[in-house]
Amino acid sequence: MLNIKTAADLEALSHAHLLKLFSQLEAPAMSEMHGEYAARLLAQPNLLSKLAGPALVHNPLHQWQCKAFRPIDANSGRGYNTFTQRGRLVQRYPMGTQLAPSRFDGKPAYQLVYRHFHSTCASMYMVDEVRRAAEGIYLGLGTCGLTQAQRAIPYPFILVGSQAPYRGDIGRPRKNFQPGAREIPALYFK
Repeated sequence: MLNIKTAADLEALSHAHLLKLFSQLEAPAMSEMHGEYAARLLAQPNLLSKLAGPALVHNPLHQWQCKAFRPIDANSGRGYNTFTQRGRLVQRYPMGTQLAPSRFDGKPAYQLVYRHFHSTCASMYMVDEVRRAAEGIYLGLGTCGLTQAQRAIPYPFILVGSQAPYRGDIGRPRKNFQPGAREIPALYFK
């Protein structure tokens, strides 16, 4: 297993090495993920995502800053993303969090399920999986798409922190939502 000590260690890895490393890492406990974590994209799977990813989250109008979380209980939590927009911080894209089997290897991962709330990310069935690479450094694999094939493509990112307190819950919950095969396929397809 690679010895990750700093964020730069993760940032230096290829997409293939990030996926291999992810399979060797452990999920953080729900209680560990509390506060705001600085976020950045890592090596992406193809040319389109290498161009589109930064254009979507790191452009002059809309700069991705962090993901934030708070545990509700031992099995679930909430979160959001923070962006800078026109010189001010805004929270967007709320999510529910839980520990569940990874779509990539079936082992536990800290899952960020956006369909718990109404948002653009929820409409795209976005789910992020997070595992601890080192103390305060987390490797995430984002997925989204309308088809199962689209949702099988991992988009790596890094979280570093916690660097600030959780700012407060946002978003309108989806009534009676329970994650299904689109969000947590390892629970349904074995």
